[in-house]
Formats: sequence, C-alpha cells, structure tokens
Amino acid sequence: MEFSGRSVVLTGVGREGQVGEAVARAFADRGARVFLVDRQESEARARSEALVAAGLRSAALGADLTDAAAVDALAARVRDATGGRVHALVHLAGGFAASGPLADSDPAAWARQFAINVTTAALTARAFIPLLRSTKGAIVFFGSEAALPGARVAGISAYAAAKTAVLTLAQAIAQEERDNGVRANALAPTSIRTAANLADMGADAAYVTREAVADVVLWLCSDAARAVTGQVIRVR
Repeated sequence: MEFSGRSVVLTGVGREGQVGEAVARAFADRGARVFLVDRQESEARARSEALVAAGLRSAALGADLTDAAAVDALAARVRDATGGRVHALVHLAGGFAASGPLADSDPAAWARQFAINVTTAALTARAFIPLLRSTKGAIVFFGSEAALPGARVAGISAYAAAKTAVLTLAQAIAQEERDNGVRANALAPTSIRTAANLADMGADAAYVTREAVADVVLWLCSDAARAVTGQVIRVR
C-alpha cells in the first residue's frame, strides 16, 4: 500500500499515544502528505513536527469541527495547499463518555456525544467530499463495536447511539457518492490500546493495537479497496 504523491486529511490527531498518531505515521511512512487536524492546533503541530523530524511530509491545522464555518475554512486551506485534490479523509475526531441509565441521564451528555461524534463527522465529510471527487478518494469513519447488533450498551446509550449514527452516515455517503467514485466505509473497533484507554482501563483489558487499526484504515484508502464502499469493518 503506497501513497506517494497523495494527500490525506486526518482529524482528531492530537494527544500523544492515541490512535490517530499511529494512523498518521503509517500513511506518512508510505509516502503520503498528511494534514493533521485537531481542535487544539498546538496538539496537531506537535504530532506533525515529529513526522517532519523523521523526514516525512506533514502539516498541522486547528479547527472546531462542530462549527460549520470553521470546517469550511479548514477545507479551503487544504484545497489551496493541495490544488483541490484530497485522496483520503480519515475522521478520527470524537470521544467517549458514559451517560448512565437513560432515566437518570443528563440531556447535555447526549448533546455532547452527538456533537463530537456525529456533527463533526457530517460537517467534515460535507466540506471535503468535493475535494475527494477529483481523485475518486476514500472516507473512513470511526464507529464502535458498541454500535453493532447485540452489543452491551447499558450505561453508554448516548455514545452507542451517536456511533450508530456515524455508521448510518457512512452508508448514506456511500450511496450518494457512488457515481462520483467516492467511497465511504466505517470501522467498528473494540477498545484500542491507546494511552488514554490504558490509563482508564489498565493494561490487562482486551485491546486491539493501534497498528492493527492503522493497517485496516490504509487498506480501505488504498487502490486495492476501490470496490469497497458502504461497509462496516469490525476490528478486534
């Protein structure tokens, strides 16, 4: 899987030790120019500078992905930097929080889970799809195992519902953009071995590695997966 000469946008690449860091490094190692996006540009810059120091191609951008105007401005900056040609969008931005039993839940917790997981995905895809059409590129969303049938979702209904909406969004884009050559797929991973999860859940929990997740993302964005769209890939 080679990505030389290709431009890849990755959102949610901020803190060290998270999955976005590993996915960005995997793309950059294979020749891609990666645009790393985080709400805090300083966080994205730290990850980007590490790649540049290794001789790889990277740029950092900051944006509030729940703000449509900010996302449109972000896409315009990437358009200017790439000549309007983006080959892949990997939307890692989002977050998890337990909302507790529905009867006792805070409506604000629901609003936040949908804002950071669904609104960010929809606004980012909306802004970048025109840049992906020119390359017949790929979008990869991050759902969750919690969004799959039969998952244990008690106490996390806001998160699970939001991630289910992300999977539906991927399906809609796959159908809408098929004739334009843009494909959209989603991952549904179990817990990923990130620094944050290790701190919260301990080292003995069952994890999928960041590198295993990166391998699936790169395959979905590669030429080998040009016929794959509208799929939910379970990673465990």
